[in-house]
Amino acid sequence: MDLLSHLAAYWPHIAAALMLLSAGLASAHAVLHKRDTRAAVLWIGFVCLLPALGPALYLLLGVNRVRRRALLLRGGAGRVQGPAPPDGQAGLQVEAAHLEQLSLAVGRIVGRPLMSGNAVRPLVNGDDAYPAMLEAIDGAKSAIGLSTYIFDNDRNGRQFAAALGRAVERGVRVRVLIDAAGARYSVPSILPALRHARVPVGHFLPTKAPWRLMSMNLRNHRKIMVVDGRVGFTGGMNLREGNLIAEHPRHPVRDLHFRLEGPVVAQLQEAFATDWLFVTGETLDGPEWFPPLEARGGVLARAIPDGPDEDFEKLRWTILAALSCARESVRIVTPYFVPDNALVSALNLAALRGARVEILLPERSNLRYVDWASRAMWWQVLERGCDIRLTPPPFDHSKLMVVDGQWSLVGSGNWDIRSLRLNFEFNLECYSPELAASLNSIVESKLQGSRRVAMEEMDNRSVPIKLRDGLTRLLSPFL
Repeated sequence: MDLLSHLAAYWPHIAAALMLLSAGLASAHAVLHKRDTRAAVLWIGFVCLLPALGPALYLLLGVNRVRRRALLLRGGAGRVQGPAPPDGQAGLQVEAAHLEQLSLAVGRIVGRPLMSGNAVRPLVNGDDAYPAMLEAIDGAKSAIGLSTYIFDNDRNGRQFAAALGRAVERGVRVRVLIDAAGARYSVPSILPALRHARVPVGHFLPTKAPWRLMSMNLRNHRKIMVVDGRVGFTGGMNLREGNLIAEHPRHPVRDLHFRLEGPVVAQLQEAFATDWLFVTGETLDGPEWFPPLEARGGVLARAIPDGPDEDFEKLRWTILAALSCARESVRIVTPYFVPDNALVSALNLAALRGARVEILLPERSNLRYVDWASRAMWWQVLERGCDIRLTPPPFDHSKLMVVDGQWSLVGSGNWDIRSLRLNFEFNLECYSPELAASLNSIVESKLQGSRRVAMEEMDNRSVPIKLRDGLTRLLSPFL
């Protein structure tokens, strides 16, 4: 009997052996590398129940293959750092003295100094944010760095593309970074318009090529713009016409963004320049990108980059530290709320210590399955005294956290596993009672018309609805 005949006779045994081997290897990898026990158990069960399909899906979705230092085209360090600030670590104001331990903890988590002398101005919806951003672009003299998840090819997006093109014509060094998945939210995409305007564009982790599908779940969700190295913008707002609430768009989205001046802008620039180096191999340095920065206000601030690389879980640890320090109040606004067990426990402990914990969520999310997973968890914080409020339409994409009327956290991160473990995010912690008061005013306006979720509402859901929500929650490590 020749070799082909032997293979034909024994191929079922060979196939079974290969499937068992791949299932064993995938399970071993999950045991060794998955930090979340539930995720490891789910993946092991999945690959064992589906030994033909499970290992392939684990290879595709379960393995984090992003390692900036290994992927950089040039030899140097993987992180761009601007010139050292002249004054280094700033001290806290007397009113926030009880948060001194929080400042110390976040400094050790992030590895960046807390910078004094910053001005931080909230911009509500695209009606405030987009004109301020376009004004900064039109006034740019040396350099513009813009990073966004979604850059829609709509009337607003084309307005930004035109403004960036005019800056290029003036001789401004413009760099635009768009996430590869976010660029496909509109068809055709904005990329041809930007390239026609000769705007250099970087694509973060393209996923069309088969060998790049394993990074399809790791997206750059950051929203950063820095103009002339002096004026920065960050928050949760994409570039979409739906954020222009006053113009009554077809799909309105409420959101929050921030305009920054002062020494902390250099930390925004470092995050953008690091991402740009990762994507293109080009180093952005020099006074055009990192000029000397003077004090512009009274806010102490620090950048918190987060991602599935060397910045892993820095945002999650920051949130846990803030909840552990809360004495009087915690206010959270987030569009997606699927916290892990540690965050649930920290929220409940804050409430049990006597802090008033308020969580503002949209009545209906734009992602129904996230709604279902979230509702399956609400009882866990309601039973310990946390307060959940649902805000009416339009959908609210805002993200902020205020502790004790002193400390604020703003940026792109959501309270779900995708933001806290998979995405590249950018947030900012701020120590300022004045800024916290302005954010509390925004929260108060969102509370108008909201409704409180009662424990009875969760208990009175029908059994099929409870099963739907609970089963969706079980998939949260994969989402």
